[in-house]
Parts: sequence; C-alpha cells; structure tokens
Amino acid sequence: MDDLKYPRTYHLPTSPGLQSDDKRIPDLAPFRGERVIITEKMDGECTTLTTVRSYARSPDSGYHPSRDWLRAYHARRAPHIPDDWRISGEYLYARHSVAYTRISGNALRSFFYGFGVWDDSNELLNWDTTLEILEMLEIEPVPVLYDGPFSDDVIQNVVAGLDTSRQEGFVVRLADRMPYPAGAGSAARFFDGIAKWVRSSHVINEKHWMAGPVVPNELREGLDATP
Repeated sequence: MDDLKYPRTYHLPTSPGLQSDDKRIPDLAPFRGERVIITEKMDGECTTLTTVRSYARSPDSGYHPSRDWLRAYHARRAPHIPDDWRISGEYLYARHSVAYTRISGNALRSFFYGFGVWDDSNELLNWDTTLEILEMLEIEPVPVLYDGPFSDDVIQNVVAGLDTSRQEGFVVRLADRMPYPAGAGSAARFFDGIAKWVRSSHVINEKHWMAGPVVPNELREGLDATP
C-alpha cells in the first residue's frame, strides 16, 4: 500500500475556488454533530512519505529539482515509518501561487507540513494520534484553525478570519479515523469526512510553476533549512 495516491478532496458548498474539473460535496451531513478539525490549506504539492520512497500526489510522479530537499528530508525519517504506513503532507519548498515570505508574515516553519497518517490497514488515523505520530517523526503539522464541534457558524468564522492574500484556504476533516475511500463511485475520492474551501482565483500564474525556475519559499527568521 505504499503506492496509493492521496484521495481527491471535494470542495465545500461555499468554496469560491471551484474550477471546471472540481467537484463539491453533496452536503454537510457527515460533519454535523461531530468533532471536526479545520486546518490551513497550504499551497504546495500534496506529497506522500513511506518507508521506501516519497512521491507527489501521483505515485508515478517524476523528478523535479524542487524535490531535492524533500529527498533528504524523507531519507532521515524513512527508517522510522512503519512498513505499509504512509504520511501525507504538503511540500512547500517551491513557490506556487501563494508566496510564503518573511515580509508578508507567513514564512514557513518547515518546507514539509504533515496532515495525515495512514496505517497498514489503509485507514487515516484520528487527529490526536496523527499529531502524536508526526511529533515522533519530527514532522511539522499543518496549522489548526479550529478544533471542536461542527456548525455552519464555525465555517463562516474561519472564512472571515482568513487572509486570502497570504492563505489559500482551509480543510475540514472529521477528528475520527476514516477508511481509504473505495467502492463504486467513491474510489480514491473523499465524498464525506473531508472537504476543502479554496480562495477565488487561487491559481494566478499563467505558466505552471514546474515549467519555470524554482523560486523557494522562505522559512521563519532563525530556522535552519537543513532537512
């Protein structure tokens, strides 16, 4: 199970960043009455770490010079990742649409932020256990914007607190563990349990970031870039 891509995440009904090939979740019923975790959606590459390799969203992703830092980062942690487990996260070394810089106040704590851990039964671990695993592996977790019971007001409050000049959006997930989506109509797609809100016109570059020179994002003052 070390060659599975991270499931496709659908948009919340109010997400303004819906593109022509994107989908919205049918409704918010799976979240109601549940504890949810809302984390910042970082503007990078969805990346998977296993005990044997690392890859971008697709397991057959090829080489790109921006991924050299990640290879060294993964090499330090790979021996401590259990067999058939996967770490999902956002890789942020290369600038995409959001510039993470010191002058803009959103410089990074790391070039890799973890947001999910899959065990050998191919289930996404609950959030509290996820944080424990990430801490053991010395992986920075994505910033948490809210942790508590779900409500429509919570979503509205998180939206109101975003600075979309510096933040791409957010992801809401159930705090409980979840199986990898499978079966007719839902294979490798999060129809419920996880959804995202993305800013309007979140892709502002005419040319894909991989087609030009690599422009690194910035770490916070005093932090070492060594993987």
